[in-house]
Amino acid sequence: MAFEALAEAAERWCARTPFQLIAAEETERRMDFYAEPGVSFYVLCPEAACGDNFHVWSESEDCLPFLQLAQDYISSCGKKTLHEILEKVFKSFRPLDIQDDQAVLKAFGRETRDQTEVSVLLSTSTWNPFTPICI
Repeated sequence: MAFEALAEAAERWCARTPFQLIAAEETERRMDFYAEPGVSFYVLCPEAACGDNFHVWSESEDCLPFLQLAQDYISSCGKKTLHEILEKVFKSFRPLDIQDDQAVLKAFGRETRDQTEVSVLLSTSTWNPFTPICI
């Protein structure tokens, strides 16, 4: 597939995810992706005629462990599409809970409110370590 078509497919994928395509270098056949909070990776796209697979990597050592799932998927038998690989990368980063800015703000507000309620409960309760706890 021509690199321009791959870059367009990557842009369409980014429109549905928190990731942004921050660079697409046709000479290196490389696409760089980024999402908050500091999650980055790149994809090297094979030439159509060479028969190679895609390659996924990150220059961030913090991100590399999360890419193992995608790398294993790429190396398994069968040709993969760019969309399939990007979806696998997205799933790989799922433990980081990458979200858009609005969702992060809502979650932060909810988390802060929950922590406040817990600290209020703890500060107003009288806890006796010798009181049996019934579950």
